Amino acid sequence: MSVNPSTQLPADPEHDPRASYAFEPEYVAALTNRIIATTGTGVTSYAPATGKPLAVIPQSSADDVKEAFARARRAQQAWARTSLDHRAELLLRLHDLVLDRQDEIIDLICWESGKARKHAFDEPLHIALTARYYARTAHDHLDTERRLGVIPGLTRAEVNRVPKGVVGIISPWNYPFTMALCDGIPALLAGNAVVTKPDAQTMLSALLGAQLLEEAGFPKDLWNVVAGPGRELGTPIIERSDYICFTGSTATGKLIAKQCADRLIGCSLELGGKNPILILRDADLDKAAEGAVRACFSNAGQLCVSTERMFVADQVYDRFKEKFVAATKAMKLSAGLEWGSDMGSLISQDQLDTVTAHVEDAVAKGATVLAGGKARPDLGPYYFEPTILEGVTPEMTCFGNETFGPVISLYRFHDEADAIARANDGEYGLNASIYSRDVKRARIVARQVKCGTVNINEAFGATFASIDAPMGGMRESGMGRRQGSEGIHRYTETQAVASQALLRFAPQFGLNDQQYARVMTTSLRLMKKMGRA
Repeated sequence: MSVNPSTQLPADPEHDPRASYAFEPEYVAALTNRIIATTGTGVTSYAPATGKPLAVIPQSSADDVKEAFARARRAQQAWARTSLDHRAELLLRLHDLVLDRQDEIIDLICWESGKARKHAFDEPLHIALTARYYARTAHDHLDTERRLGVIPGLTRAEVNRVPKGVVGIISPWNYPFTMALCDGIPALLAGNAVVTKPDAQTMLSALLGAQLLEEAGFPKDLWNVVAGPGRELGTPIIERSDYICFTGSTATGKLIAKQCADRLIGCSLELGGKNPILILRDADLDKAAEGAVRACFSNAGQLCVSTERMFVADQVYDRFKEKFVAATKAMKLSAGLEWGSDMGSLISQDQLDTVTAHVEDAVAKGATVLAGGKARPDLGPYYFEPTILEGVTPEMTCFGNETFGPVISLYRFHDEADAIARANDGEYGLNASIYSRDVKRARIVARQVKCGTVNINEAFGATFASIDAPMGGMRESGMGRRQGSEGIHRYTETQAVASQALLRFAPQFGLNDQQYARVMTTSLRLMKKMGRA
């Protein structure tokens, strides 16, 4: 049984501090009733842009996690027997629902995350792309495949893709609608059920995604939501999952990987980054400056693939810096749901404290602020200006540590080998960008950059929106991939099935063991001459 938050959430915020500033109780209740929670307790969520209350989120217990998995396992057994075409058709319905209700989705994302509307739009866009891609390519990824049999014409070998069972998804707050759904969509298509724990700060966006899945026709118990601190619910989720998908910090990802290893279950982890952008000497500087603004300041820098280190060729450094600083200073910051803002708020006081500390530390140790550099409480409690730093050195905190905010360090380089080496410095390897008019040469440079995704003449959208291409990190930025064939195959087990006709793998036709061995040896030599694998 779920807690009914409508009894906890009066409609008048002027008279009750727990009331919703933005939503009617009925709307909140329709979403939060989807949480499997029996503790009777709730935690209030707040709008980052204003600091005012949005909803009371019912909290789940370890027993609720157990119940979520019990429901999921029952639903998954029936779901795995449905046709692939039926599952794909439901994804196409989801595609249409997301596009039809994008204004509602974007409004909710803006309220919960504080991001600018144009950055919130990226989320329904990405989910529509993901749903359509997997629906249209379902058979390419999941149909039984013929493989070479050992004896031509007599051995028939096939590989089946069998669903794992129940997938546990722990999703973050920075892209609350996208990250709540994009990893689960291929899991459902592959025949799995899902138990998900979205971040506490942005539960409503994730719950709206769950509602849309049900409206598209997916069985309710196929997608189960629990809510609560990761330190309390993370282990119970891992203990019951057949596979774990996590997006978050490297430190937490390492702990999850260890727990998964103890159970011998797989996991995919998209973790931290200190992403570089390289502006080569032949770059289109106007295009590079525009792209750099998006690379650095989309969602106030709270994007796993956003840029925090920029390396600019000496030949164009001063000209590029002038254009980039001017474009950054021209950005419009504002609170609200309307179009027209270039950057929104940070998510919380913790994020604001981190960004402020990184900038103050850099300035105290000699860095120069070229743009921004300070909080903007006049706009909202967690606003911080888009900030460009020059002269950042290794002893400064922001040199190698992820800021996850609107702060970029600018560096000059003299030759590309040096730029590549500096881009590869550190333990991260998630995303990179390269700007050059010579795309062929930029692709050669890209192969030398130790990042899971590299964009040429684009900030991050070229790889992230190309759903057929894998997305994920190298080194301490993670393991596993979302999107493409890797993004769905991670949720399946491969099962080899082979049938044999006429001949057996043992002596027959009067041959003894030694004669059988000679015949097989001769056959192997013959097949090599014939060019067979």
